[in-house]
Amino acid sequence: MPRTALPRRASLPWTIAAASFGFAVVQLDVTIVNVALPRLGQELQASVPGLQWVVDAYTLVFAVLLLSAGVISDRLGARRAYLCGLAGFALASAACGAAHSAAQLIAARAAQGIGAALLVPPSLALLNHACAHDARLRARAIGIWTAAAGVSIAAGPIVGGLLLNALGWRSIFFVNLPVCLIGLAMAWPVEETPRKPGQHIDLPGQVLAIAALASLTAAVIEAGPLGLRHPLVLGGLALAVACALLFVRVERRTSQPMLPLGFFRRPNFSAAVLFGIAVNLTYYGAIFVLSLYLQHVRGYGAAQAGLAFLPLTGTFVISNLLSGWMVGHHGSRPPMLLGALIGASGFALLARLDAHSGYLAMLAPFLLIPGGMGLAVPAMTTAILASVEKTWSGTASAVLNAARQAGGAIGVAAFGALVGSQQSGIVPGMHVAALGSSAMLAMAAALVWYGIHAQQPADEGQTGGREHL
Repeated sequence: MPRTALPRRASLPWTIAAASFGFAVVQLDVTIVNVALPRLGQELQASVPGLQWVVDAYTLVFAVLLLSAGVISDRLGARRAYLCGLAGFALASAACGAAHSAAQLIAARAAQGIGAALLVPPSLALLNHACAHDARLRARAIGIWTAAAGVSIAAGPIVGGLLLNALGWRSIFFVNLPVCLIGLAMAWPVEETPRKPGQHIDLPGQVLAIAALASLTAAVIEAGPLGLRHPLVLGGLALAVACALLFVRVERRTSQPMLPLGFFRRPNFSAAVLFGIAVNLTYYGAIFVLSLYLQHVRGYGAAQAGLAFLPLTGTFVISNLLSGWMVGHHGSRPPMLLGALIGASGFALLARLDAHSGYLAMLAPFLLIPGGMGLAVPAMTTAILASVEKTWSGTASAVLNAARQAGGAIGVAAFGALVGSQQSGIVPGMHVAALGSSAMLAMAAALVWYGIHAQQPADEGQTGGREHL
């Protein structure tokens, strides 16, 4: 039966809801898995590096495939790509729940990353298309999109803790099956976006991107147990650098690069991407460390840890909605600047926690960190979308989210290496990670001050960022 698209304006609330739902599914699997890490370590006999791979297998594949997913979204249409992403995510979640070893779980988590990659760029492209490139309307829609993810991030630890206690760790993956079915039903009537059938997957660039980020992540993870001078660690770092340089060379020479280097010449684009890396590196790394801190150091159970995480995640909802309003009235710069400074303050307070800290001492950093991130992310996303014309929104959003997810993978690897070291331990490692995160977000604020400026949306007649540097 042929599908009848609803009129664009009439279907805008439904499109926002459907697109936001998919992004919420992606974010749910970040926090719901983190709260289960101690249980997974016990039942699957996984070490700290093994647990890092459980988290990073998902984040890493998600990151490296986002750029190709953006091309797929532009070529096939965002709705088609989005539906494929939901179906793939459901199948991979079933494989995660059926895993009988850490290696099987890591492989299934990587497959989840493939599905997740096909959800984020198409969801933003659907939003941008439905808003008809109206800057204020788009800012409010992105605020709702990120707020939905904030609700999911907040619910993840609580739902994960309850499921762990009632049904075991497999249930945190099987719950995605009915969730994805709901997402498929919501996305089915959404209006399709214009297709760009002339695009193709940049296979050499994709392979080099996977090799560069995977070797870098592996080197950082193994630096904890093996040491920075170990040949495997040094070899991994060298391979990462070599693949990154080759990647840039390939992208400069190919006619249809997966990473359009010309995007980085656009006003605000490079600064927003670097800002996104800093935000995700610090937050994802902190969530990993705090999961171990709450359950291994403070002795919290899974459900108790999930409730403890609520302010660390729930503040996103309010700050995301406030950010959408601020961007619509004042542009992207003020909420990005304010968000970075608030987040830096929260991480500075996190460095004061010790093995005997009560929950009241945790509350201020648990509120400030997501409060700042929630203000910054919608503004940063809006700045990216405003820097390119509408037809390139899928690829541009993929560049941003790939950079962010790569930052998150490195954050988990680096912070996990700190707390997994026998010389430091969880609490001292958390202190180093928190102070480093505070300094990084302070530098991100300076980057916004000097690198983000007022900008009008890109004209439809622009070239799409394919010019080379």
